Amino acid sequence: QVQLVESGGGLVQAGGSLRLSCAATGSIFSINAMGWYRQGPGKQRERVAAITSGGGTNYVDSVKGRFTISRDNANNTVYLQMNSLKPEDTAIYYCNAVIIRTMYNLPRDYWGQGTQVTVSS
Repeated sequence: QVQLVESGGGLVQAGGSLRLSCAATGSIFSINAMGWYRQGPGKQRERVAAITSGGGTNYVDSVKGRFTISRDNANNTVYLQMNSLKPEDTAIYYCNAVIIRTMYNLPRDYWGQGTQVTVSS
């Protein structure tokens, strides 16, 4: 069984930093793209950042220059370094990964349980 286990959320003042981690565990053949999504109060879930297996990245405009996504392929882990945090970054952050469990399976989306990030003004 595959699970995505997140850590690193919390409460921080505006201008501060947090680093989120997400480790994929279980029976895994390979991982394609990995990413972070967030859902703020009263808002729809949006993709914040994504990274391909080759290291290509993209970001939503509102976090460009402040957030950095990276991954450790050897440990099936993705990170989100968040700097210069703003109150509008307050949300539940979800990890996502497109995982192939065995060489006979098709890629499938997996989600973490979510971690709360709260930025106070």
